[in-house]
Amino acid sequence: MPTTAISRTYAWYVVGVLTLANVSSFVDRQILSLLTEPIQRDLGLSFTQMGALIGVPFAIFFTIMGLPLARLADSTSRRGVIGVGIAVWSVMTAACGFAGTYGKLLLARVGVGVGEGSLQAPAISLIGDYFPPGRRATAQSVYATGIFIGSGLAYFIGGWIVGLVSAQEQWTVPIVGHIRPWQTVFMLVGLPGLLVAALMFTVREPERQDHSTGTAPLFELWRWVRANFAIVTLYTAGFTASATVNFAIAMWMNRWLTAAFGWPASKAGMVQGLLTMIVGTAAVIAGGRWSDWLSKRGQADAPLRVGIVAAAGLLVSGVAAFTSVSDTAAIVWLGMVNIFAALPWGAAQAGAAQLVPPRLKSQGVALFILFVNLISFSLGPLSVGVLTDQMFNRDVTRLGSSLSIVTVAGLAIALAFMLAARRTAVRPS
Repeated sequence: MPTTAISRTYAWYVVGVLTLANVSSFVDRQILSLLTEPIQRDLGLSFTQMGALIGVPFAIFFTIMGLPLARLADSTSRRGVIGVGIAVWSVMTAACGFAGTYGKLLLARVGVGVGEGSLQAPAISLIGDYFPPGRRATAQSVYATGIFIGSGLAYFIGGWIVGLVSAQEQWTVPIVGHIRPWQTVFMLVGLPGLLVAALMFTVREPERQDHSTGTAPLFELWRWVRANFAIVTLYTAGFTASATVNFAIAMWMNRWLTAAFGWPASKAGMVQGLLTMIVGTAAVIAGGRWSDWLSKRGQADAPLRVGIVAAAGLLVSGVAAFTSVSDTAAIVWLGMVNIFAALPWGAAQAGAAQLVPPRLKSQGVALFILFVNLISFSLGPLSVGVLTDQMFNRDVTRLGSSLSIVTVAGLAIALAFMLAARRTAVRPS
């Protein structure tokens, strides 16, 4: 289908479907963070084991599968790759509900990561072919709202049912048998994703911008990376360090609120969910529009400018939040945390797509996502768990100290790399 035949309305419909898929992926990815207490209790896990379970198996297989699935999307139907992937991660999330041991839960999380590896790069590539450069960051930001809507729904749903998952007794479910309440949560949030998978097949493939057929050889991608090594490395490292802090906060904030202020987990989950959905969603759209505004005025490094402001703001607001002595002050600062945590991600993804030639777009964006997610989703939750176990002797009341340390270290690194990356302009495609 020629690009010129695509109406703006239909292009935004595609963004809407992809955003819904992104919502589904983050609900399934993040729901585990609301269930840490009952899972630790029932399976006898340390903070380090829980931190590893949250991020490591998911991140490794999410990133391992990302590049081959992006190559497949560059040569076949991107909507097909995404649709099948949604079905896989939805079924594997439900499978977490059948896991009664640490090992089985670990394997199910691997399956979620494999499925979700199908989404990001092909989706960003599709949006890049539906929108001209001057509107891509805004479109990518709308798509990126799925991160915050999905995460917020996971927190809110988790908070709503936390009274059930805090019970220690088992439930009896027809056919399935005896399961714990937290296992039921995985089944309830996983299976609706199959409807999103079906909806994905209503999306049409646009004409690819380079008018080529077939997948570019992998050596062509590596040759491009070598030729642009400085900007690729600095750009990716900066946003990776920033994302590491984001995931650390996202995965442990609920547990910190309950430990620091004596909140019931239901209240903590609902507050976190509302902040993420409302503040985060508004901020990511604002960041994309700001990046587009800068780009139209000739600022080739617009995504980096947005990223630098966001990293600096998150550093200040994060430390202030996690050292607050009252819950009122903490919530005010957490509102700011959500603004700066969300602000750069539509711009960051659009900037990654701008760096890459059209023939390599899915693979190049997949490479960016690979490094960002492998490091941030593994290291963020795990680092907080390790610090709490090793430095603070498993004292749950010191989670705020662990989060403060990770925030300062991660964002100082992010700012250093992003400021260095500004020396090389981001070329529009």
